[in-house]
Amino acid sequence: MTATQQRKYFGTDGIRGHVGRDPLVPEFLTRLGYAAGTVLARQVTHPTFVIGRDTRQSGERLQNALTTGLLASGASAVDLGVIPTPGVAFLVGQTKADAGVVISASHNPVNENGIKFFNRQALKLNAGLELEIEALLDQPMNLNNLRADQLKGQVDGTNLRERYVEDLVGERQDLNLSGVRLVLDCANGAASWYAPKVFSRLGAEVVALHASPNGNNINADCGSEYARQYPEALFAQIKRHRANFAVVFDGDADRVIFVDEAGHLVDGDHILAILGDYLRTRGRLLDDVVVSTAMRNGALVNYFAERKINFIETPVGDKFVIGELYELFKQNNQKKQIGLGGEQSGHIVLMDESHTTGDGLRSAIYLLRAFLTSGRATLSELAESIHKYPQVIASAVVAEKIDLEQLEEVVALRNALRDELPGLTRLSLRYSGTESMVRLMLEADTRHSERELAEKAYTLIEAVQAGTNTPPGSRLEVLNVTRGGLIPRLG
Repeated sequence: MTATQQRKYFGTDGIRGHVGRDPLVPEFLTRLGYAAGTVLARQVTHPTFVIGRDTRQSGERLQNALTTGLLASGASAVDLGVIPTPGVAFLVGQTKADAGVVISASHNPVNENGIKFFNRQALKLNAGLELEIEALLDQPMNLNNLRADQLKGQVDGTNLRERYVEDLVGERQDLNLSGVRLVLDCANGAASWYAPKVFSRLGAEVVALHASPNGNNINADCGSEYARQYPEALFAQIKRHRANFAVVFDGDADRVIFVDEAGHLVDGDHILAILGDYLRTRGRLLDDVVVSTAMRNGALVNYFAERKINFIETPVGDKFVIGELYELFKQNNQKKQIGLGGEQSGHIVLMDESHTTGDGLRSAIYLLRAFLTSGRATLSELAESIHKYPQVIASAVVAEKIDLEQLEEVVALRNALRDELPGLTRLSLRYSGTESMVRLMLEADTRHSERELAEKAYTLIEAVQAGTNTPPGSRLEVLNVTRGGLIPRLG
C-alpha cells in the first residue's frame, strides 16, 4: 500500500469507533453494507454474508443498518444473532458463504463497537478489498427510497449456532472433564451462553460468572482484560468455589486467559508455550513452528529454542500472525497438522482446514487437554516452567497521534533508558491501530524488577501524553506482564 492509498475507515482490525459518532452511525453502516456487497458482487453474483454480533446494546441496531445496505446491493444476509467472533468465521466455511461480518469491539467498553469482515476463506479482508470498499463509500449513494423487493434475502441463521457448539465439543471427544471444577468468566459477552454449554457437555462442573448480558455490562469489571489487571478478583472466586482454576474470555470470545489455583495469571505467552510443547510431542505442530508478535515475553523464545521449536515473530496484530500461519499452511498442507500462533493478550490461533482465526473456547479446550495429559498436579506448576522475564506494558489515552519521532522530550527519554536500565533487553513504543491509545512495552533481564520498569514507563508515557496535547490525569495504566495486575505509581 502506498502513501496515497492509506485507508480512511479500516484499521488493523476492521472499523472501530464510539457508537453514535462517525463512522458508527446507522447511515454509515447502511452505506458500508451496500459498498461491501457491491465489491463482493464483482467476484460472485449475489454474494451471501453470514452476520453475528456480541451483546452490546448497539449491536442489533448497527447490524440492521448494515444488513439493509447489503440487501440493497443484491446480497443475501444470514443472521446468526449473538455468537463469538470465531463462530462466525467457522460458519463461513461450513455454509460455504462468500463472506462473514461481526459487529463487535472485542474487549473494549460498551460505548464502542466495530465491524469486522471475513472473506470466503474466513480470513480478514486484504487491504486491496478494503480500499475498493472505501472508494465506493466516497461516491454518491441514494439509499433513502429502498423498495421492499430490494430488501429480500435476509435469513434467520440462529439454528446454525449449534454447529459451532458441536464442532467445539466433537473435536476433543477423548477429553473428559469430570471431576474438574471451572470458574468461567464470560465477560457478559458472546461466550455467556456458549462457554457454559460447551464445558458442561465435556463433563466439567461449571461455575459461570458474568454470564448475564444486559446490553450494557459487556467487559464491565469482568473479562480477560480486567482479569489481566486484577487477577485477585477471580482468585477469590476460585477459592470460594474450590475450583481448579478460572477460564476467562473477552467480549467476543476470541481471546482466553486463565487464573490458576494460586491466583497467578496464565496468559497468551504461557498458552503458546504449553500448546507448542503439547502439539510438537504429538507430531501435530505445523512445520514445528510457533508464531507470535513483538510483544511476546523473551522467555517464550528461549523456551522454544530449548525444545528445538522454530519461532517466527511478526508485527503487533493478530492479522499478521494469521497471515504467517496461512502461508505456512498453504506450503505444508498436511492433514491433522495444526498451525499455532497468537498474542500475549490471549488471542490464540489453532489453524487447520476448518479453523482460521483465534477462538477462546477452542484454545481453552486444547489447553485443558494439554494440562490433563501433562502429569502436572496444578496449572501453576505447568505454567511456571516458562520463567517469564520482567516485563511491563503501559497503555494510555492520547488526544491525537502525533509522530512519536517528532516529540523531542519523548525521543530523549527513550534514548536515555538504555543508560538508566543497563539490563533493558527490549523497548517498543507505538500507537494502537484500533484505539486512541499509546502503548509502551519494556522488558529486562533479572537485573531489574517490574517496579523499576514501571516507574520508567510512567515517565515516558506521561511525556507522550503531554506532547500529544492530552489533558493531565487522562487514563494511564501499567500492567505487570510477568505476574499480572496493575502497578500503581509510587507517590
